[in-house]
Amino acid sequence: MTAGLPWPLAYTVSGDDCTAPMPLGFTAPLAEAVRRLAELGYDGVEVQVRESGAQDAEALARTVEAGGLQVLGIGTGPVAAQDRLTLTDPSPDVRRHALFRLIGAARLAGELGVPVTLGQTRGTFLPGLEDTQRLWAERAVRQLAEEAAGRGSRLLLEPQSRANTSLWHTPAEALAVIGSLDAPAGLVLDTHHLDAEGVEVVGTVTDHAGVTGCVQLAAASTRGPLTVGDPRLPALFTALRDGGFAGWLTLEHTQDGDSTKAAARSWTALTDAATTLS
Repeated sequence: MTAGLPWPLAYTVSGDDCTAPMPLGFTAPLAEAVRRLAELGYDGVEVQVRESGAQDAEALARTVEAGGLQVLGIGTGPVAAQDRLTLTDPSPDVRRHALFRLIGAARLAGELGVPVTLGQTRGTFLPGLEDTQRLWAERAVRQLAEEAAGRGSRLLLEPQSRANTSLWHTPAEALAVIGSLDAPAGLVLDTHHLDAEGVEVVGTVTDHAGVTGCVQLAAASTRGPLTVGDPRLPALFTALRDGGFAGWLTLEHTQDGDSTKAAARSWTALTDAATTLS
């Protein structure tokens, strides 16, 4: 791998179907973002999509491969962030539309042969509806996981902080959901969300490296680009290696007003930390 790490290194980008760039990803249009990231040495991209489906796979792959990178995963954050569609909305039409969008993303991922991730689109609870909303989400996630598996993809469930969703904040909670499914699934571990929930990052990665498909990285205190000398990175890399991690790493953080500089900073920090694995 080009960063000196044994795993592919990706950067979060927004698909052309998004209404605006996702705030934690490269701010340029997809083709330009891919070109700049390839110049910096990244291996691929994790593409956040809003309404793309299987019919869009060829065009997406062509755009990314033309820049010299590969699609490593499909994210679904814009379904909630840009269109406010969630699996726990009180409106049946909204829930149905949210699941329709997510299934489209799973079909896209299947055509590309990569996993599909689920984070904030599961939604938030309203007082008095919590138990019912949980059932709605669990039923929908079961359908999504089965659809992904049937299309040659795999669902990766991301534990997220309470600021984003009312459901599945810790790896243990997400693993309980995964264990209830009849289809293969795994975890996305995001260092920011683990920190926000008071979950120790390195120990968690040590425990769950084998079931984790993606690790998303950001600076611990700012959720900005990584910095050279970040003391957690060497221990994190060792935990991933020793735990048999076989997924990819994604930079998902704020851009500090200049995505090229932000991506370069994180790249340099990772390259520096990678020397500890030699």
